[in-house]
This record gives sequence, structure tokens and C-alpha cells, in this order.
Amino acid sequence: MSWRPQYRSSKFRNVYGKVANREHCFDGIPITKNVHDNHFCAVNARFLAIVTESAGGGSFLVIPLEQTGRIEPNYPKVCGHQGNVLDIKWNPFIDNVIASCSEDTSVRIWEIPEGGLKRNMTEALLQLHGHSRRVGLVEWHPTTNNILFSAGYDYKVLIWNLDVGEPVKMIDCHTDVILCMSFNTDGSLLTTTCKDKKLRVIEPRSGRVLQEANCKNHRVNRVVFLGNMKRLLTTGVSRWNTRQIALWDQEDLSMPLIEEEIDGLSGLLFPFYDADTHMLYLAGKGDGNIRYYEISTEKPYLSYLMEFRSPAPQKGLGVMPKHGLDVSACEVFRFYKLVTLKGLIEPISMIVPRRSDSYQEDIYPMTPGTEPALTPDEWLGGINRDPVLMSLKEGYKRSPKVAFKAPIREKKSVVVNGIDLLENVPPRTENELLRMFFRQQDEIRRLKEELAQKDVRIRQLQLELKNLRNSPKNC
Repeated sequence: MSWRPQYRSSKFRNVYGKVANREHCFDGIPITKNVHDNHFCAVNARFLAIVTESAGGGSFLVIPLEQTGRIEPNYPKVCGHQGNVLDIKWNPFIDNVIASCSEDTSVRIWEIPEGGLKRNMTEALLQLHGHSRRVGLVEWHPTTNNILFSAGYDYKVLIWNLDVGEPVKMIDCHTDVILCMSFNTDGSLLTTTCKDKKLRVIEPRSGRVLQEANCKNHRVNRVVFLGNMKRLLTTGVSRWNTRQIALWDQEDLSMPLIEEEIDGLSGLLFPFYDADTHMLYLAGKGDGNIRYYEISTEKPYLSYLMEFRSPAPQKGLGVMPKHGLDVSACEVFRFYKLVTLKGLIEPISMIVPRRSDSYQEDIYPMTPGTEPALTPDEWLGGINRDPVLMSLKEGYKRSPKVAFKAPIREKKSVVVNGIDLLENVPPRTENELLRMFFRQQDEIRRLKEELAQKDVRIRQLQLELKNLRNSPKNC
């Protein structure tokens, strides 16, 4: 019997990472130095949001994607939280609605105006108070509009119905800080990792724990559902303090299907899964590289493809939704890499090399779109439904039909001498004071020039009027 090397054919084996040119990056951003293990970045097809360093309270930037290049130091911010912002997530069905959570124990919903911010935003569309300690995670339900999950340092997960602005359920099965939350495709199951070294699969509406794993040899940090495969993938640390990934059957967490050691570095491993291509991306906090694998339902389950390398370490990564990708360039995934030392956000496109310029249907199957499958009342009533799918063939042209229906609350304002003090936040540091001073000087200079131009125009019109009055026709 002749020996043959084991070879597995894959259309994704030549996927490569392409870094955007410097002019297509976002530069000059004061990225937060907070050590909380999160991405501090959220992206959708229209906006990029980044948590920033700020004195006294928390803030984040919201930048339109087309506004690349250097960002001005006085660029407007969302700055309504009284504590550091720990997590931000865009609503998957409404492009200009974003949720944030903070050390001030609140969750807030913000509506970004068309074209981005023109001035600091301090008044949230909705403030949600229910946690007794700081809130570290927020997640939108994948198929239901206006259902939001938040996890706090009080060891509780609250489910918010934003149609009424109140928590409708509480999951109280954790004994320590919740590190990560992930949903399956239709949102009927929630999996969590916790500081108590346990991995749980939970039915979110009842709060019942369906499966639980006590991970002593593999200390779990992050978890992700692998689409409809009925599998979970976790990243963590082995008993020898090496970084490790493990694959689990969601219906039996007694033993992982496989465990694989990655390396001996200490940074947290973030997993990202693409259900359309069945590709898994692993990016380490503080690393410059991104490894990627292909997942299958049969052994060996996990097939290493390649590695993207970069010298600049990443603090976190934002991921573009599928409908925001460039299908003409065969782009299957896009990261937005936070480089804290340079104050830089760097887009990285994962591309499948193809010679043909036509639409590649084999790498772009029908994918979850921007229309919700359920209303909050339907989901809370026990209905599960798969996401509404869309094709990427014609590009993303449909405008979302859903609108945010949170309870309308009267906006407060404190107006003194024609200036809204709640919209114009006073400077907290000497540098902010100087920036505000120079910005006001520029504004005064511009207004003086505009006034001088109008004076010249008034004189011209007066002369024209005088000439008309003195013309022979009027005599």
C-alpha cells in the first residue's frame, strides 16, 4: 500500500491580509488606555466608533467611514457617561443606533445624526439603569429588534426591551464576573464564559442552564458559537500557562472535542468566526499577527490555513458586517485594528485571490441582512426564527425599514446667554481649555471675515439701488 501525504483542498487556503494605505486609515485618535479586556471598537457599514482616553467620565468617537485620514483633536465626541466606557456595539438593524456601557453602572442608547456628529453629544436617547456595579459587556440579539443584553460586575445578565426601556429578564446563574457572551444563529441559546472557570450554555428567556463545563485544565476566556454546526469554540490558558483553543459539542460539555495549543504568549486570544466561509480568525491582544483556520464538522475539525503578520501590536479589533464588504475585490472579512502607540485605526482586508472580475457566488452565500426576523414581544413569547438573509450580489443598497421605537423622553437643556451648557461640556484639563480657546478664536476670526464680506456686499447693493433711482428711465 503506497503512502500518500494528507492533503485537504480548500478554496480559502490562499486567503491573505491586505493593509489599507495610510490615507485610508484613521490617524490621530486618542485610543483609550483602559486595561479592560475588550475591543473598544465597533464598526458597521456607515460608521466607526472608538472608545477614547478622556479625563473625568467616558467618551467615544463616531466617525463616518469615508472620513479617513487625520482626525482633528477637537473632533466631537459622545461623552455622556460619568465613568469609563467599557464596551460599545452597533444595532445590527439600525445603522445609526449604538449601545454603550460604563463603569457608572449604566447602559445608554445613542442615535447618531446623519453625516456624523457636529458637536459633542451628551444626551442619550435612552438611559438604562439596573446593574448595581459597573457594566462590562453589551450584546444585541442577532434576530430580534430592540432586545439588548448587558452583563455587569454584579454577576448578572439583564435582558432589556428597548420598546419599553426596562429590563424584562435577569439571568442570575453566575458566581463571578462574566467575561464573554455569544449567541447561536437564531438567538435561542446564549453561551457565557465566567471568571469562575465555567463555560455555560443558557436558554436566555428562562435563564435555565442547559449545559455547564468546569474548565480546570483549559481556563476559558472567550467563547463563540460556530454558526449552525452545534459547536462552540473557546480560547483560554492551559495548565502550563500556554494559550490554547478548544472545540466543544454544545449538547455535551463534559469533554472538549479537541484542544490545541497556540503559543506561550500571555495576551488574551480573541476568536472571530465567519459562518459564511466557516473560517476562524484568532487575534491576540498585544500581538501583531492574525491566524486563520477552516472549521469542518468532521475530524480533524480544525485546519490551519495561514497567518497575517504585522509589527504593530493590536489593542483590539473591530469587524465589518458582511454587507459592508467590497465584494468586487473578493473581500471576505475586514478588521479595524487599534494601534494605541500610534493613535491609529488600520483597516485589514482578508481577500480570496481570484482572476475573474465577476461575482464569486461560492464565497458569498446568502448572509444575515439588516432586517429583524422578530419583534421583542414575539421573541419574549417564545418564538425563534432564523435571520432574514440577503444576497451581496447587487451590493448593499437597501435602506433599513425599521426605526428605533424607544420611549420618547423630553430632552433637557440649560441655556445661558444662548449657549446650551449640556451640549457644550466645559473643559476638564488645561490642554482641553487651550484647544477650546483656539477653536473659539478661529470661529471669531471666521465670523469677522464673513461680516466684512457682508458689509462690502451691502455697500454694492446700496450703490446699485442709488444708480437705479438716478437713471433717466425713472425721471
